[in-house]
Amino acid sequence: MTWTELDWDALERLRRQFLGGKPCDGPYWKSREDLAAYDMTFGERIGWKWDAVLEELRIRGWAPHGGAVLDWGCGSGIAGRRLVEVFGPGTFDSLVVWDHSPVATDFAHDAAARRFPGLAVLSATPGYLTGDEPIGLLVISHVLNELPPAALDEIRTLVARSRAVVWTEPGIRETSRALGSLRDEWLEDFEVVAPCTHRSPCPVLGPGNERHWCHHFGAPPSWIFADSGWVKFGQRAGIDLRSLPYSFVALDRDWSGNAAGLSRVIGRPEHFKPYTRLLNCDGDGLAELTVMKRDNAALCKELDRTKRPLIYRWARDGERIVSGSALQPAAP
Repeated sequence: MTWTELDWDALERLRRQFLGGKPCDGPYWKSREDLAAYDMTFGERIGWKWDAVLEELRIRGWAPHGGAVLDWGCGSGIAGRRLVEVFGPGTFDSLVVWDHSPVATDFAHDAAARRFPGLAVLSATPGYLTGDEPIGLLVISHVLNELPPAALDEIRTLVARSRAVVWTEPGIRETSRALGSLRDEWLEDFEVVAPCTHRSPCPVLGPGNERHWCHHFGAPPSWIFADSGWVKFGQRAGIDLRSLPYSFVALDRDWSGNAAGLSRVIGRPEHFKPYTRLLNCDGDGLAELTVMKRDNAALCKELDRTKRPLIYRWARDGERIVSGSALQPAAP
């Protein structure tokens, strides 16, 4: 599909559905053309969020254990394809896709089969979804605000079969806090890989932190701002192409990474003339910290410009950061 072939009316209908943020009473995909238009536009933006999530997992030193990947609620299948691209199709036995819309399941299946001809790509059957076959990695993307209670119970059943889970959502308050509650629900059975640097209950959900939510920002590829198709899409859809807020959680039953002493910055740091202020999350909870430019101008500049996940090891004097070093990618 090209920009001239896009069905803008279909994209506007989908956009209204997404902004509604209400549980679906039925599939909203009308055709494969709907899915192709979505995959090229809204889906690609979700892909950029997954790029940021997967980069953070890579920096943390995490990798999937193999087995089957289940992309549940797959839509066009962008999340499952992104993940297989990063870790390689040889890592997995199969990629299984499922959506409440058969049209979407078929689209995701065919797109992945074309992209990974050597990988077994399967459409989940009702028997697979209700069975007890182990799942190596459960992938879920941008579904939480659409789920009726019964569907969330289905996910809980799938999580119980999974060795690892990576779940990404929009970076809005309601879905982020709901995802944090699910994270806490599964702490007994899983280790937390990211974004947390601890396995304590989510401090964002604690008393006094009601105004906060755990979210981060991805960086879209720079070339899109010189691409007339993307510029037109952003204008017609009313989207700021520069902003990619997301929330996520990655869980693994067997994770043994060492996050001791690390902190994760929530949201974006705020930059003022004499200092930078940020919301810090670590094993001690949430704290608003500052970096004075007179103490460390280079760190203030780095926090303003870096596109890396904001995972740091700080040297602090109370609530003042004296210095900090970003977590570097784990050795292969």
